[in-house]
Amino acid sequence: MAASPYSIDGDARKIDPYKKPEFALKPDGSLDDNDRVEIGPTAPAFAEWQALGLELPQLPAMREFRLQRLVAELQQRDYGGIVLFDPLNIRYATDTTNMQLWIAHNPARACFVSASGYIALFDFHGGDHLSAHLPLVREVRSGASFYYFESAVRDDEHADKFAAQIDELMRAHSGANRRLAVDKIEIAGLRALERAGFEVFPGQEVTELARVIKGPDEIRAMRCSIAACEAAMAEMEAAIEVGKSENEIWAELHAGNIKRGGEWLETRIFSSGPRTNPWFQESGPRIVGDGELLALDTDMVGTYGICCDISRTWLSGDGEPTDYQKWLYQVGYEHVMTNMELLKPGVSFREITEKAHRLPESCIPNRYGVVMHGVGLCDEYPCIRYREDYDAYGYDGAFEPGMVICVEVYLGEVGGREGVKLEDQVLITDDGFENLTRYPFEQRLLDRTSG
Repeated sequence: MAASPYSIDGDARKIDPYKKPEFALKPDGSLDDNDRVEIGPTAPAFAEWQALGLELPQLPAMREFRLQRLVAELQQRDYGGIVLFDPLNIRYATDTTNMQLWIAHNPARACFVSASGYIALFDFHGGDHLSAHLPLVREVRSGASFYYFESAVRDDEHADKFAAQIDELMRAHSGANRRLAVDKIEIAGLRALERAGFEVFPGQEVTELARVIKGPDEIRAMRCSIAACEAAMAEMEAAIEVGKSENEIWAELHAGNIKRGGEWLETRIFSSGPRTNPWFQESGPRIVGDGELLALDTDMVGTYGICCDISRTWLSGDGEPTDYQKWLYQVGYEHVMTNMELLKPGVSFREITEKAHRLPESCIPNRYGVVMHGVGLCDEYPCIRYREDYDAYGYDGAFEPGMVICVEVYLGEVGGREGVKLEDQVLITDDGFENLTRYPFEQRLLDRTSG
């Protein structure tokens, strides 16, 4: 067959993704190459961060810190290695991305990390170049696809081939250790690993406890991501207009995230008027009326893949809120601020549950699922429960410096016309906490003299 008249040989390509050309570096340590493979923040984001005086992360240092966190957890448990299928765990271990949302429901990528820190990435076919800029990824393989869409009745066959590769990697980098952690895996894959003689352990404990403490560069990355999120929130709030649909307004948050180099929104939780009660109603075609509450939970995976989980409730129109709207908002604000003040190193999860601000009795049945929770690449360990839920779902532990916690509330009465959602993202410091969130609250709803 004749070659395409448009084909060019590998040496003549304009961009060779397997070669690392000499380019200047961006302020975060990434290549300043307009044609680079790596995704990341855009020029508008860098300009905004510079104007805010933010210190940028150094990505090579952040990646090394994360790998060492994983290695420490593996060594502590005497595991020879871990196999990761969750795309966010793969991101944590490697800082690679490849169709993150698609991979979340089509597990075609995996990553092996040995207890000595050796990383082998099993990428989607044709994806070798996507990690070529990352020296911590020592080799790229394929063969992690054995879900039904990809393999159908050949799933056991494909899973056995994958297990054979893991066996090879474990023998090469972990010696005789057959203790293997796995975060998430298809049934065929689990059975194949067991047939290969591995003792398989739950890997999510490993990854969640590794991810719970953020290093200095992760915190810098989070500050930048939050700043970009808040800029997008401001654009969304500015778009609030009586007569617009929820979707028209909510779309501004998407646009603001993407144009700054952010990645996606985990949910679409934005509602107005009576759709704010009960909570968890998704943005839709409803037209916003005058004097209504609009409530948002960003759930944004922003720049550097860092989650910004901030909630605000706004008032539409130029008028004054009702006394009922102010009551909801002010009680919710008190709830968040009171619970935030409880945070410091050494405080136990159970102590927070016991000392947390009490919701009004009429709002307890509609309470949110947690008082607060961890956050990093997404919502993470731990979950701190309300008293009503502790016996069924609670667990203990203690806060440590470097943890980042979202303190939140949903306040809405059963049968009430509206509800309020508020949430701030908070860093546990050596002697207390720092609120990383700078987005203002709705002053008309906080003002106790108007209305």
